[in-house]
Amino acid sequence: MKRLLLFATLFVCLLSFAPKKKTWVAIGDSITYLNDHLDETGNRVTKGYMTLVTEKLPHIQYVNQGHNGWTSGGIADKIETLGIQKADIYTIFLGTNDWWQGRPVGTIEDYTANAGNHTVYGSFRIIIDKLCSLNPKAKIVLITPMQRGDFVYLFDMKNNAWGSYREKNGQTLAQFADAVVTIGRLEKIPVADLYNNSGMVLSNMVKYKRLKDPVTGGYKNFGYPAYTTIPFNPETDEYPYPVDAMDMTYDGLHPSDAGYVIIAKKLITLFKKY
Repeated sequence: MKRLLLFATLFVCLLSFAPKKKTWVAIGDSITYLNDHLDETGNRVTKGYMTLVTEKLPHIQYVNQGHNGWTSGGIADKIETLGIQKADIYTIFLGTNDWWQGRPVGTIEDYTANAGNHTVYGSFRIIIDKLCSLNPKAKIVLITPMQRGDFVYLFDMKNNAWGSYREKNGQTLAQFADAVVTIGRLEKIPVADLYNNSGMVLSNMVKYKRLKDPVTGGYKNFGYPAYTTIPFNPETDEYPYPVDAMDMTYDGLHPSDAGYVIIAKKLITLFKKY
Protein backbone atom coordinates (compact mmCIF):
# COMPACT_ATOMS: atom_id res chain seq x y z
CA MET A 1 0.00 0.00 0.00
CA LYS A 2 2.84 2.38 0.91
CA ARG A 3 4.55 1.60 -2.39
CA LEU A 4 1.33 2.34 -4.28
CA LEU A 5 0.92 5.66 -2.51
CA LEU A 6 4.56 6.52 -3.21
CA PHE A 7 4.13 5.69 -6.91
CA ALA A 8 0.97 7.79 -7.10
CA THR A 9 2.72 10.72 -5.43
CA LEU A 10 5.66 10.51 -7.82
CA PHE A 11 3.29 10.30 -10.79
CA VAL A 12 1.43 13.43 -9.68
CA CYS A 13 4.74 15.24 -9.16
CA LEU A 14 5.93 14.32 -12.62
CA LEU A 15 2.69 15.56 -14.13
CA SER A 16 3.01 18.84 -12.28
CA PHE A 17 6.44 19.44 -13.84
CA ALA A 18 5.39 18.42 -17.38
CA PRO A 19 5.11 21.37 -19.79
CA LYS A 20 1.55 22.52 -20.32
CA LYS A 21 0.09 22.05 -23.76
CA LYS A 22 0.20 25.26 -25.78
CA THR A 23 -1.24 26.36 -29.10
CA TRP A 24 0.86 28.39 -31.51
CA VAL A 25 -0.65 30.25 -34.46
CA ALA A 26 1.97 31.10 -37.09
CA ILE A 27 0.90 34.01 -39.29
CA GLY A 28 2.89 34.55 -42.44
CA ASP A 29 3.34 34.30 -46.18
CA SER A 30 4.64 31.49 -48.40
CA ILE A 31 7.63 30.82 -46.14
CA THR A 32 5.12 29.78 -43.47
CA TYR A 33 2.58 28.26 -45.87
CA LEU A 34 5.12 25.87 -47.39
CA ASN A 35 5.58 24.06 -44.07
CA ASP A 36 2.46 22.03 -44.93
CA HIS A 37 2.80 22.08 -48.71
CA LEU A 38 6.22 20.57 -49.31
CA ASP A 39 5.19 19.32 -52.76
CA GLU A 40 5.14 22.97 -53.83
CA THR A 41 8.87 23.11 -53.17
CA GLY A 42 9.38 20.22 -55.58
CA ASN A 43 10.13 18.31 -52.37
CA ARG A 44 13.40 20.18 -52.12
CA VAL A 45 12.36 20.94 -48.54
CA THR A 46 11.69 18.12 -46.08
CA LYS A 47 10.61 20.09 -42.99
CA GLY A 48 9.44 23.65 -42.44
CA TYR A 49 10.19 25.74 -39.39
CA MET A 50 6.93 24.94 -37.56
CA THR A 51 7.47 21.20 -37.84
CA LEU A 52 11.05 21.58 -36.61
CA VAL A 53 9.99 23.69 -33.62
CA THR A 54 7.23 21.34 -32.51
CA GLU A 55 9.50 18.31 -32.85
CA LYS A 56 11.82 19.89 -30.28
CA LEU A 57 8.97 21.28 -28.16
CA PRO A 58 6.24 18.63 -28.46
CA HIS A 59 3.98 20.34 -25.91
CA ILE A 60 3.37 23.03 -28.54
CA GLN A 61 0.84 22.44 -31.32
CA TYR A 62 1.00 24.74 -34.33
CA VAL A 63 -1.73 26.15 -36.54
CA ASN A 64 -0.54 27.25 -39.98
CA GLN A 65 -1.89 30.67 -40.96
CA GLY A 66 0.57 31.13 -43.81
CA HIS A 67 -0.92 32.64 -46.96
CA ASN A 68 0.98 32.28 -50.20
CA GLY A 69 2.03 35.63 -51.67
CA TRP A 70 0.24 37.74 -49.06
CA THR A 71 1.46 40.99 -47.56
CA SER A 72 0.91 42.36 -44.08
CA GLY A 73 -1.69 44.56 -45.74
CA GLY A 74 -3.55 41.52 -47.06
CA ILE A 75 -3.51 39.88 -43.65
CA ALA A 76 -4.69 43.07 -41.96
CA ASP A 77 -7.48 43.51 -44.51
CA LYS A 78 -8.81 39.98 -43.93
CA ILE A 79 -7.93 39.71 -40.24
CA GLU A 80 -11.57 39.27 -39.17
CA THR A 81 -12.32 36.49 -41.67
CA LEU A 82 -9.14 34.37 -41.58
CA GLY A 83 -10.38 32.29 -38.66
CA ILE A 84 -7.39 33.09 -36.48
CA GLN A 85 -8.07 31.34 -33.20
CA LYS A 86 -7.26 32.10 -29.61
CA ALA A 87 -3.77 30.80 -28.89
CA ASP A 88 -1.00 30.90 -26.32
CA ILE A 89 1.66 31.99 -28.80
CA TYR A 90 1.47 33.98 -32.04
CA THR A 91 4.25 34.61 -34.52
CA ILE A 92 4.05 37.21 -37.28
CA PHE A 93 6.44 36.57 -40.17
CA LEU A 94 5.65 39.08 -42.92
CA GLY A 95 7.26 41.87 -44.92
CA THR A 96 9.07 40.40 -47.91
CA ASN A 97 6.00 40.56 -50.16
CA ASP A 98 5.18 44.05 -48.90
CA TRP A 99 8.61 45.13 -50.12
CA TRP A 100 8.35 43.44 -53.50
CA GLN A 101 4.80 44.69 -54.12
CA GLY A 102 5.93 48.24 -53.41
CA ARG A 103 3.81 48.94 -50.35
CA PRO A 104 5.01 51.94 -48.35
CA VAL A 105 6.71 50.95 -45.14
CA GLY A 106 5.52 54.14 -43.42
CA THR A 107 6.68 55.39 -40.03
CA ILE A 108 6.28 54.40 -36.40
CA GLU A 109 3.68 57.18 -36.12
CA ASP A 110 1.42 55.13 -38.43
CA TYR A 111 1.61 52.41 -35.81
CA THR A 112 1.17 54.51 -32.69
CA ALA A 113 -1.68 56.53 -34.21
CA ASN A 114 -3.39 53.39 -35.56
CA ALA A 115 -3.47 55.19 -38.92
CA GLY A 116 -4.99 52.32 -40.89
CA ASN A 117 -3.99 49.73 -43.44
CA HIS A 118 -2.03 52.07 -45.71
CA THR A 119 1.52 51.27 -44.64
CA VAL A 120 3.33 48.29 -43.18
CA TYR A 121 3.48 49.98 -39.78
CA GLY A 122 -0.28 50.52 -39.90
CA SER A 123 -0.91 46.93 -41.01
CA PHE A 124 1.08 45.50 -38.12
CA ARG A 125 -0.93 47.60 -35.67
CA ILE A 126 -4.17 46.05 -36.98
CA ILE A 127 -2.76 42.53 -36.78
CA ILE A 128 -1.28 42.90 -33.30
CA ASP A 129 -4.46 44.54 -31.96
CA LYS A 130 -6.48 41.59 -33.23
CA LEU A 131 -4.19 39.04 -31.58
CA CYS A 132 -4.29 40.92 -28.28
CA SER A 133 -8.09 40.97 -28.44
CA LEU A 134 -8.16 37.19 -28.94
CA ASN A 135 -5.90 36.56 -25.95
CA PRO A 136 -4.44 39.50 -24.00
CA LYS A 137 -2.12 37.08 -22.20
CA ALA A 138 -0.73 35.50 -25.35
CA LYS A 139 2.96 35.70 -26.16
CA ILE A 140 3.69 37.37 -29.50
CA VAL A 141 6.93 36.98 -31.44
CA LEU A 142 7.78 39.08 -34.49
CA ILE A 143 10.02 37.71 -37.24
CA THR A 144 11.76 40.03 -39.67
CA PRO A 145 11.89 39.20 -43.36
CA MET A 146 15.01 37.38 -44.49
CA GLN A 147 17.46 38.77 -46.96
CA ARG A 148 16.73 37.40 -50.42
CA GLY A 149 18.62 36.61 -53.60
CA ASP A 150 17.19 36.49 -57.10
CA PHE A 151 13.96 34.50 -56.89
CA VAL A 152 12.92 32.21 -59.74
CA TYR A 153 9.81 30.11 -59.16
CA LEU A 154 10.51 26.44 -59.67
CA PHE A 155 7.31 25.77 -61.65
CA ASP A 156 7.04 29.01 -63.65
CA MET A 157 10.25 30.85 -64.41
CA LYS A 158 8.31 33.92 -65.57
CA ASN A 159 7.55 34.42 -61.87
CA ASN A 160 10.87 35.91 -60.78
CA ALA A 161 12.17 38.85 -58.78
CA TRP A 162 15.49 40.45 -58.02
CA GLY A 163 17.05 40.18 -54.60
CA SER A 164 17.33 42.55 -51.68
CA TYR A 165 20.59 43.97 -53.02
CA ARG A 166 18.40 46.42 -54.99
CA GLU A 167 15.65 48.80 -54.00
CA LYS A 168 12.04 48.25 -55.01
CA ASN A 169 9.83 51.32 -55.35
CA GLY A 170 12.58 53.37 -53.73
CA GLN A 171 12.69 51.20 -50.60
CA THR A 172 15.11 48.61 -49.30
CA LEU A 173 14.06 45.35 -47.69
CA ALA A 174 16.20 46.41 -44.72
CA GLN A 175 13.69 49.19 -44.04
CA PHE A 176 10.92 46.62 -43.68
CA ALA A 177 13.05 44.55 -41.31
CA ASP A 178 13.80 47.70 -39.32
CA ALA A 179 10.06 48.40 -39.05
CA VAL A 180 9.50 45.01 -37.43
CA VAL A 181 12.39 45.58 -35.01
CA THR A 182 11.08 49.05 -34.16
CA ILE A 183 7.58 47.75 -33.41
CA GLY A 184 9.03 45.01 -31.25
CA ARG A 185 11.11 47.49 -29.30
CA LEU A 186 8.11 49.80 -28.78
CA GLU A 187 5.78 47.03 -27.64
CA LYS A 188 8.47 45.04 -25.81
CA ILE A 189 7.72 42.10 -28.09
CA PRO A 190 10.58 39.66 -28.82
CA VAL A 191 11.91 39.80 -32.37
CA ALA A 192 13.62 37.00 -34.26
CA ASP A 193 15.75 39.20 -36.50
CA LEU A 194 16.48 37.03 -39.52
CA TYR A 195 17.54 39.94 -41.67
CA ASN A 196 20.42 41.10 -39.46
CA ASN A 197 21.23 38.26 -37.07
CA SER A 198 20.69 34.89 -38.70
CA GLY A 199 23.77 34.29 -40.81
CA MET A 200 21.52 34.05 -43.87
CA VAL A 201 22.98 36.69 -46.15
CA LEU A 202 23.08 37.49 -49.86
CA SER A 203 26.28 35.52 -50.42
CA ASN A 204 24.75 32.26 -49.15
CA MET A 205 21.18 32.49 -50.40
CA VAL A 206 22.34 30.08 -53.10
CA LYS A 207 25.74 28.62 -53.91
CA TYR A 208 25.45 29.84 -57.49
CA LYS A 209 23.05 30.89 -60.22
CA ARG A 210 23.49 28.95 -63.47
CA LEU A 211 23.27 31.38 -66.37
CA LYS A 212 24.42 31.79 -69.95
CA ASP A 213 27.81 33.43 -70.09
CA PRO A 214 27.38 36.62 -72.15
CA VAL A 215 30.82 36.07 -73.69
CA THR A 216 30.72 32.37 -74.62
CA GLY A 217 26.97 31.71 -74.68
CA GLY A 218 27.54 28.56 -72.63
CA TYR A 219 26.10 27.92 -69.20
CA LYS A 220 28.26 28.89 -66.25
CA ASN A 221 27.80 28.98 -62.48
CA PHE A 222 27.89 32.53 -61.17
CA GLY A 223 28.09 33.30 -57.46
CA TYR A 224 26.95 36.45 -55.71
CA PRO A 225 27.42 39.28 -56.63
CA ALA A 226 28.49 38.29 -60.14
CA TYR A 227 25.10 36.82 -61.02
CA THR A 228 23.37 40.15 -60.39
CA THR A 229 24.89 41.54 -63.60
CA ILE A 230 24.08 38.56 -65.86
CA PRO A 231 20.73 38.57 -67.71
CA PHE A 232 18.25 35.72 -67.24
CA ASN A 233 15.63 34.93 -69.88
CA PRO A 234 12.77 32.80 -68.51
CA GLU A 235 11.55 32.13 -72.06
CA THR A 236 14.72 30.38 -73.23
CA ASP A 237 17.03 29.67 -70.29
CA GLU A 238 17.21 26.59 -68.10
CA TYR A 239 16.11 26.79 -64.48
CA PRO A 240 19.06 28.58 -62.82
CA TYR A 241 19.05 26.74 -59.51
CA PRO A 242 19.80 23.02 -59.81
CA VAL A 243 19.51 21.09 -56.56
CA ASP A 244 23.26 21.44 -56.08
CA ALA A 245 22.89 25.24 -56.07
CA MET A 246 20.76 25.26 -52.92
CA ASP A 247 22.22 26.89 -49.85
CA MET A 248 20.10 28.85 -47.35
CA THR A 249 17.30 28.90 -49.95
CA TYR A 250 16.28 26.50 -52.68
CA ASP A 251 15.08 29.14 -55.17
CA GLY A 252 16.74 32.36 -54.11
CA LEU A 253 13.93 33.32 -51.75
CA HIS A 254 12.32 30.42 -49.88
CA PRO A 255 14.37 28.66 -47.20
CA SER A 256 15.95 25.29 -47.81
CA ASP A 257 16.17 22.73 -45.02
CA ALA A 258 19.27 24.57 -43.80
CA GLY A 259 17.44 27.89 -43.76
CA TYR A 260 14.43 26.49 -41.95
CA VAL A 261 16.69 24.99 -39.29
CA ILE A 262 18.11 28.45 -38.56
CA ILE A 263 14.62 29.95 -38.25
CA ALA A 264 13.46 27.11 -36.02
CA LYS A 265 16.46 27.41 -33.69
CA LYS A 266 15.74 31.09 -33.10
CA LEU A 267 12.11 30.37 -32.27
CA ILE A 268 12.94 27.40 -30.05
CA THR A 269 15.23 29.65 -27.98
CA LEU A 270 12.39 32.14 -27.50
CA PHE A 271 9.63 29.57 -26.97
CA LYS A 272 11.56 27.78 -24.24
CA LYS A 273 11.01 30.87 -22.10
CA TYR A 274 7.26 30.30 -22.37
